[in-house]
Amino acid sequence: MGHEMHMNTAIQLAKATMGQTSPNPAVGCVLVNDGRIVGMGAHLRAGGAHAEVQAIRMAGDEAKGATAYVTLEPCSHYGKTPPCAHALVEAGVRTVFVAMKDPHHVVKGKGIEHLRQAGLDVHVGLCGEEAGRLNTFFFHTLTQRLPYVTLKVAQTIDGKTSTTTGESKWITTEEARQDVHDDRHRYDAILVGIGTILHDDPSLTTRRPEGGLHSVRVIVDSKLSIPFEAQVVTDQQAETWIFTTAKADKEKVSALRHLGIRVFVQNTKTEIDLESLLSTLYEEDIVSLYVEGGRKIHGSFLQAGLFQKLIVYTGPRLIGDIAAGSFADRGNVPEMNDSYTLSLEDVIRIGENIKATYKKKEVTSHVHGDY
Repeated sequence: MGHEMHMNTAIQLAKATMGQTSPNPAVGCVLVNDGRIVGMGAHLRAGGAHAEVQAIRMAGDEAKGATAYVTLEPCSHYGKTPPCAHALVEAGVRTVFVAMKDPHHVVKGKGIEHLRQAGLDVHVGLCGEEAGRLNTFFFHTLTQRLPYVTLKVAQTIDGKTSTTTGESKWITTEEARQDVHDDRHRYDAILVGIGTILHDDPSLTTRRPEGGLHSVRVIVDSKLSIPFEAQVVTDQQAETWIFTTAKADKEKVSALRHLGIRVFVQNTKTEIDLESLLSTLYEEDIVSLYVEGGRKIHGSFLQAGLFQKLIVYTGPRLIGDIAAGSFADRGNVPEMNDSYTLSLEDVIRIGENIKATYKKKEVTSHVHGDY
């Protein structure tokens, strides 16, 4: 029970940093000596000190003979920071509980092997499932080499996302909208189509009472029709990246770039290639993407199967108009076999709203336990 309690403390430390360590994983570490916690640490940002090093610094001399609880295998290579496995050995730590093996090819068992060769008693797998959920985005990019994609929807009780005139403010209540800002804080980038920009002129920033990180704002705009007056162009609150096609006006591309907007021009004259877009985001260290719509964008991601999670907020409104908009348009879907069967991950009540989280059924291969 004591081992699980200390590992859960390390998991909570890591959980508090989710969204701010990308493209690195969130990691927590607790050092215990003679039944007392003597050091704690969490990886706070890419390039900063790792969780193990922070815990060792806090523990000082009391790290000698201590037991370490780490949510992810300590690294054994020199990157932007020295290897954590070496630091644990040099600090005199005697026993290490590792929640899960790091699947990254530069680590992948090497850190654990280094600890064992140095004579430390190493146990792998304690609270592994819980620790694995901390870094779903990170693990996905390692295997797929694409960002983890979440589609977000706000709908009425009868499944409508707008009236027949396109009005959509506000389907959900303030409590649900605040929850969206909490989610935005955890994602590297937010994506919308140009229709959302033209209709709503959103800022797409993160607004939380306690503050939060602004995600990169990604706009899909095949004709480059974005107004220079749009908030995402003028407000300077967060980076804005626009994906457009070869038919975009070259002078406008240049003008937007002069304003500090990153414009990616795909070699196509029709629609944006979403898989190419995701590949570009991955190359730019975007690990996670939060797709907020609208209808055509959601339909395109669904049609291509390029998503891992769907979050549906149902607000306390009922339109009752068959012609009102739904959240996605994939085109013609004549057979039920052509639909997606998703796995319900979670359902919670947020004020008068319901938040349902679904996962696309995929085979996972996270490694837990001793080996």
